[in-house]
Amino acid sequence: MSTSEDRSAAEDRSDHEKSAAHLYDGVRVLERAVAQLRAAARAPVHAYLFVGPPGSGKRAAAQAFAASLLCREDGCGVCRACTLALAAHHPDLIVVERTGPFISVDQAREIVRQASLSPVEGGRKVLLLVDFHLVQNAAPILLKIIEEPPAGTVFIILTEQVPPELVTIASRCVRIDFRTLRHEEIVEALLAEGIDVGRASEIADAATGRLDRARLLASDPEFEARRRAWRALPGELDSTGATVARVVDELGAMLDSAAVAPLEARHAAELDELAERVERYGERGAGRRQMEERHKRERRRLRTDELRFGLTTLQAGYRDALAAGQGDMHAWLAAVDRLHAAAEALVRNPSEALLLHALLLDLPPRPTEVAPA
Repeated sequence: MSTSEDRSAAEDRSDHEKSAAHLYDGVRVLERAVAQLRAAARAPVHAYLFVGPPGSGKRAAAQAFAASLLCREDGCGVCRACTLALAAHHPDLIVVERTGPFISVDQAREIVRQASLSPVEGGRKVLLLVDFHLVQNAAPILLKIIEEPPAGTVFIILTEQVPPELVTIASRCVRIDFRTLRHEEIVEALLAEGIDVGRASEIADAATGRLDRARLLASDPEFEARRRAWRALPGELDSTGATVARVVDELGAMLDSAAVAPLEARHAAELDELAERVERYGERGAGRRQMEERHKRERRRLRTDELRFGLTTLQAGYRDALAAGQGDMHAWLAAVDRLHAAAEALVRNPSEALLLHALLLDLPPRPTEVAPA
């Protein structure tokens, strides 16, 4: 091959690599996982297990990986197949989400049926299975199809951990691990998306290592106002039930309106896209019920995230008072401990109002003039 042909081939590879890099723009801070996925796309096997906590970017990475598997150029990032797969609209990308607290036996049987069908457009089909740490009794039904799927069928299974019922299936998959993101990684991702450094840092503090929450807060014009409201709350306390009842009502109203607005806007956009897809392709396989169930879960998770954010903000205020050496140090320490216990209690799905009533009645007022340390 001539020198000019070598140069041309090298330029073609460089252009392809740049396009492929665009495919993972949404999760580029996950360098190790992205590198594994790019390598895997060149010679994929039958099943992959993505393991990591909520908000770690594994779902976005899974859709980008699915795009690379369905693309004729191994993931150019710009063609029709990539565009549709990234939006979870490709006819050969089947996204399966639970419609109840667990993956049901009936749902598992439907996964087997879908996996057995031929691809619609090309030679490959991808099944993206979400929340499979909740597979429970349905796991044995899926084992054989995941272990030996039809030629051209690839499974991408998302799970927060590997419970005992998932161990055998996990052993048949290539495992790729995801982790909670560091503060500076979230800041980096937000800066790349046009958020200024000060706001990006504040959002990263509130995101608790979750890129999805960081992006939601970045679209939330009321985020800073809510942070100030939580920060000022101890200055309103006077140890009376009437004041606590008023404050709890105000917090509930804030959660029901300002906090949920960006998520509701995103859900409305997804429902509009679904309606357009149904009009174009018909209702069959549109995933309306799954989307509605996911929206419910996301709304519940948002409230928990917001409460945890508020309790963390309160903790920071009392810690600032401790660092400033002002007031009753024992009271500030006790308040920090109570707030930590309340945040831990959120995993048990308590009544929000009862939890806040009990907590705020027990919190000491904090001088509002204490500046952050």
